Amino acid sequence: MTDSHRSAFGEHGGESGGFIERTFRERIVLAGVTIPPATEEDTDAGLDELEALVDTAGADVIDRVVQRRQTPDPATYIGRGKADELRDAAEAADCDTVVFDDELSPAQQRNLEKILGRTAIDRTAVILDIFGQNASSQEGKAQVELAQLRYRLPRLRRGKTASLSQQRGGGAARFGGGETKLEVDRRRIVRRIHKLEAELRDVASHRETQRKQAKRSRTQSVAIVGYTNAGKSTLLNRLTDSGVLVEDRLFATLDATTRRLQLPGGEAVLLTDTVGFVRKLPHQLVEAFRSTLQVAADADLLVHVVDASAADPIAQMHAVRDVLVEIGAADVPELLCFNKADAAPEAKRLVDRHPGSVRVSALTGEGIEDLLIAVGDRLRAQTDLVELHVPYARGDVLAEVHREGEVLSETAGPDGVTVRARLDPAGAARLQAWASPSE
Repeated sequence: MTDSHRSAFGEHGGESGGFIERTFRERIVLAGVTIPPATEEDTDAGLDELEALVDTAGADVIDRVVQRRQTPDPATYIGRGKADELRDAAEAADCDTVVFDDELSPAQQRNLEKILGRTAIDRTAVILDIFGQNASSQEGKAQVELAQLRYRLPRLRRGKTASLSQQRGGGAARFGGGETKLEVDRRRIVRRIHKLEAELRDVASHRETQRKQAKRSRTQSVAIVGYTNAGKSTLLNRLTDSGVLVEDRLFATLDATTRRLQLPGGEAVLLTDTVGFVRKLPHQLVEAFRSTLQVAADADLLVHVVDASAADPIAQMHAVRDVLVEIGAADVPELLCFNKADAAPEAKRLVDRHPGSVRVSALTGEGIEDLLIAVGDRLRAQTDLVELHVPYARGDVLAEVHREGEVLSETAGPDGVTVRARLDPAGAARLQAWASPSE
């Protein structure tokens, strides 16, 4: 592929994490492999989603090739015979790039490009490309660039990957001490990775300080999680009038947004929108976004938004839960929220199959009140109902009870006030000295 006709996916990005400007929409052929226990239906669903990802990245799918194998071929993933067939299909489609639905090893990618005579990339590269296009904040850009560089480093090879200076529009690299261009590229990328890791450690430290302050304030936190394009940002806007950008495209939101939300019972909680998940979410992205995703692991409750109109909402739910396991949030209580009820009659059946879940339309507002009530009920279920006897002289203790939890009733007595309140376990332990004898 010449410099005047570069792949939108294959050779983008430099030290700045930017992408080569697209002057055309690439023609893409998709390749999928069915490996047991996966079924052909699973492969088709994966390729459908990959096609949506490719479209989001700014390219057009012209054809798709599928294969069934017992195990991946170590050299080419699909085997030499199928690779030759794929080359013929790519030539017939006059495609620029072949995109595989599974991650290729650096060696498999090299071997395939030799056989195909064109760029071969995988699903991970496409997702990294989309994240690179959508990152807007300084932190988001750093996270995406780190993921891109970790992915690119083992794939550097002589005569194929443009140097970082060239990718940024610089002139020819100057080498010293007999270094090859490949060695210079590798050293630059490693140095840049270390710099980004240090920057993101500082961000993670700042986030940790914020989390500790939130814990001290006793304000409960709720994280909105879900598959990409499930309607999480629309829901946040509906609940908090936050004005977060909403687009009907995959991974439109990469930066966590936190807003204060008042529940029907009067409690205030911190509500955070998070980056959307997807099947086979690249490990590099999960690692790079770990500090951002930590908000889900630290939450008191997860509102898991599911697109009820999706072709396979259950598979999307499983994909989200797989990522939650990876980031250490598997044990956080979950409230299933089936969204897009206005466009999906299926939502009622999904709610019936998942007791305790709710159905809403973040777009029209249908079911929002039920969602808020359910959030309040779930959070209160995590607290202890206690009865305290506070002497009139200890107004400071009474103030602390109001600060720490939800006061349900106050009854004046001859020597003090009897208070019934809901407190989290830590707050209940601190106020144990004032518990009524029956407690």
